[in-house]
Amino acid sequence: MVGRGLIKPDELVRIHEIGEKYDELRPELRGAHAIAQQAVEANREERARIKAEKKAAAEQRKRDHAARVQENKRTDIVFLGRGLSAGLADRRSNVERLQLNGLPILSTPSDVAQALKLEVRHLRWLAFHAEASTVSHYIQFIVPKRSGGERLLSAPHRKLADVQHWILENILNKIGPHSAAHGFVKGRSIRTNAAPHVEAAVVVNCDLTDFFPSIHVHRVIGLFKQIGYSPAVATILALLVTEAPRRKVTYNKKAWFVATGKRSLPQGACTSPAISNLIGRSLDARLHGISGKLGWTYTRYADDLSFSTQNDQAQVGYLLARIRHITNDENFSVNEKKTRVLRQAARQNVTGIVVNKKLSVNRTTRRKLRAIIHNAKRDGLVRQNRVRRPNFAGWIGGMISFVTMVNPEQGKKLRKQSEGLL
Repeated sequence: MVGRGLIKPDELVRIHEIGEKYDELRPELRGAHAIAQQAVEANREERARIKAEKKAAAEQRKRDHAARVQENKRTDIVFLGRGLSAGLADRRSNVERLQLNGLPILSTPSDVAQALKLEVRHLRWLAFHAEASTVSHYIQFIVPKRSGGERLLSAPHRKLADVQHWILENILNKIGPHSAAHGFVKGRSIRTNAAPHVEAAVVVNCDLTDFFPSIHVHRVIGLFKQIGYSPAVATILALLVTEAPRRKVTYNKKAWFVATGKRSLPQGACTSPAISNLIGRSLDARLHGISGKLGWTYTRYADDLSFSTQNDQAQVGYLLARIRHITNDENFSVNEKKTRVLRQAARQNVTGIVVNKKLSVNRTTRRKLRAIIHNAKRDGLVRQNRVRRPNFAGWIGGMISFVTMVNPEQGKKLRKQSEGLL
């Protein structure tokens, strides 16, 4: 290469020196490479070990989480359905208010379960809201209304009925309704509801539209919170006493109960009347107040509002306007088709009782009852049972008791007439 002029002699010498030096270092390079390979293998093994440890730790965390979830399910409730679980994390009850009213001190879901003598999982099952479920805690059926249309009745199954009875006896019945409320109140009746309106110059009767269905679950939660219970307890109690209207459908050869409306007070639960009276306290207070200011007397029996005055020149139109405003403001509405203004010249009825001069059952009903008793004595009870009542004698006795309750004098005459018949 030197002879051909490709490199210089001193460059060739340098190349040989480098080659000799490389031959000297070759064993050391092989050792360094081996060390490097060992380091790489050690690093790979370390990373595999760390990965295995992390995987094992993750698996342990998963097992711990599953165990905590199972323990929480056994001892706590944190979810009861979409849109109804926000308050379950707040367990702060107003203990002083509860003690003042003599109510059970409940703050957590486990407190409620213990008070009801249920396991938490059973409490969750009874309170859980699902838009579609294969199980329903109610038997729902439709009956016709006297005024037309249909009414949905919901009868709870025994387990839920027992729970609702406990809530009624231990919580709801310990808080009194407004003095104007006469429906479903111990010691009050349609008679006490009608008595304040006897011999009035004008009687006004109004009816609230869809009274129970308009009291939805969030209003009931608000009631229990107002009483003093924590949002968690209020939510659970409200879910136990409300239900959504449901339709039974079949999907994939399986029966499903699908919600067709909002969850509200069911007609058929023992707690619904008491809850409606407590939620209606504000309505009663406002209607009682405006009535007194305008010279009217006010009472309410369930969804029937009754007003009366001795002033035959009273401004009925203004009263009706105030009634509409207040009821709408309290999230109720007046059924305009059932509003009646009754003066002394007409038969004045309050919850089915005539109040023109005294408390009385209407004449048509009394005459019909007298005729049935008279003809039954002559021809027998069977021939008078034209509508095929299953216990006709019991029905007659019940009607006589009703008349006696309204007007003892009228009832005494009927009872004497029926002697030897029942």
